[in-house]
Amino acid sequence: MWHERVLPSGPEPIRFGTVLRGSLLPILVWAGITCFVCFVYNPLLATVLGGLFALSFIVGFALRRRAKHSVRCSVYGALGGVLDKSMAGF
Repeated sequence: MWHERVLPSGPEPIRFGTVLRGSLLPILVWAGITCFVCFVYNPLLATVLGGLFALSFIVGFALRRRAKHSVRCSVYGALGGVLDKSMAGF
C-alpha cells in the first residue's frame, strides 16, 4: 500500500471533532449508564462514575506526557484510550 501512495507519507494532523466522531458510541454508552445510575440509584453514585472516568483520563494523559507526547496528542490519546478500554467489556 505504501508504493501506491494510499497511506500518507508522514504524520497527519487530526482535529478534535474527528476523535469525537470516532468515539460517539462509547460516549453515548458512558452518558446512558451515568443517567441510568443517577435516576435509578443515587446521584452520588453517578458522580463517582464520572470521577472514575476523569481519573482514567488523567492517568492516561499523565502517562502520555511522561512518554514525551505533545499536550494535544496526550489529550486526544487519553480520551480515545479511556473510551476504547471502557468498551472492551461490551
